[in-house]
Amino acid sequence: MNLFRLTALLLFLFLTFNLAGLAFADELVVYSARKEHLIKPLFDAYTKETGTKVTYITDKEGPLLQRLKSEGKNTRADLLITVDAGNLWHAANVDVLQGVDSQVLAANIPANLRDPDNRWFGLSLRARTIVYSTERVKPEQLSSYAALGEADWENRLLLRTSKKVYNQSLVAMLIAEYGEAKAEQIVSSWVGNLAAPPFANDTSLMEAILAGQGDVGVVNTYYFGRLLKKNPELKLALYWPNQESTGVHVNVSGAGVTKYAKNPEGAVKFLEWLSSEQAQNLFADANMEYPVNPKVDAHEYVKSWGSFKASEMNLAKAGELQSDAIKLMDRAGYR
Repeated sequence: MNLFRLTALLLFLFLTFNLAGLAFADELVVYSARKEHLIKPLFDAYTKETGTKVTYITDKEGPLLQRLKSEGKNTRADLLITVDAGNLWHAANVDVLQGVDSQVLAANIPANLRDPDNRWFGLSLRARTIVYSTERVKPEQLSSYAALGEADWENRLLLRTSKKVYNQSLVAMLIAEYGEAKAEQIVSSWVGNLAAPPFANDTSLMEAILAGQGDVGVVNTYYFGRLLKKNPELKLALYWPNQESTGVHVNVSGAGVTKYAKNPEGAVKFLEWLSSEQAQNLFADANMEYPVNPKVDAHEYVKSWGSFKASEMNLAKAGELQSDAIKLMDRAGYR
């Protein structure tokens, strides 16, 4: 091969690999358990601002996690977005996420809303709190999660099924707060006060309160917001328990960079953008949640539900103690 042809070949190879790398760097692949209508506006805004193309797949958290595990090093996913700290912890625990060193994320996201090893980061916040009938309950009658098991609420309490991760995380955090014996006593007292079998979802629970089947329940704040938007005259209100002690149980939707991300730098930049003042309302407002970045105010509609002191316990406990929580709920007869 003469010198001209060798030079031409080397130039061709250089341009090919560098252009491929450039195209690669300008694309992110996201697996998301957060629904399309909640995430697509974020992807579109990021693409418009940075030129980075975002390709995404949506599914439930279980199938997405199984897909990441089976794909291993061959995965195209750079980022996993999912709901509930229990699910995020599980993803990290089965080794499909990698640790991230980012001063931006450390500054924007409080320590209790991210993994201690920086494998996942909360991006929006919801409270799992008490909802009550404004026709049959006065707020001064309420006080704490544990108090829902007292005699005053016999045949008046409604709960969502124990099979939902939101309640598993709530009970896991009760174990972290009180220890297993006390937490089991609390859950057993709830079961004893149930006015009806546990409901499939929070909306059905609130509709049952409106129908007079019960007077109080425990729900995620955004489900209340959705129902309130449909009916501004809703005869329900939220109560913030444990304000004199540990604070309201909170949880997150969040994300982590996958272990075998092909574009980890781009994934971190996107995470940093999602945690920024610029993007936090885009992420949280879409589902009537609270921003995790303390510099960012919640939407006025969400703020109208009232302010509260939130628990500052690290949400990794929701995952670490999830298995214990499930066993505890089974022993307590919470179905």
